[in-house]
Amino acid sequence: MYLDVLLLQAGGSPTTSFLFLGAMVLIFWFFIIRPQTKRQKEQNNFVQAMEKGDDVVTTSGILGKINKIEDDIITLEVGTKVYLRVTKSSISKEMTDALYAKTDKK
Repeated sequence: MYLDVLLLQAGGSPTTSFLFLGAMVLIFWFFIIRPQTKRQKEQNNFVQAMEKGDDVVTTSGILGKINKIEDDIITLEVGTKVYLRVTKSSISKEMTDALYAKTDKK
C-alpha cells in the first residue's frame, strides 16, 4: 500500500515501474552475469584441454611447463629440475593467452 502511494506521488504508474525494474535486471544480466559465465566456461575448457608440455602461467604469475597432471594437481617445471605442484584451478587462461600471444607475435 505504501509503495503504491509513493509510485502515484512520483507520477508513474506501477506498470511503468515494473517495466523499468525488469529492464534494469535484463541490463544487469546482459552486461555482468552473462560475460562472467562465458569467461568461466572458457577457463574450464582451457583447464580440461591442458596437456603435458604446455607452457602456462599461474594466477600468481609463475611461468612453467606442465610436467605431470594428476587429478587436480599439476606439476610445473619452472626451471632446470625445479618443480612446483599447483592445483588446476590456479592456472590462468587469460594470463597464459596474454603472455604467449605476445611472444608468438615476435
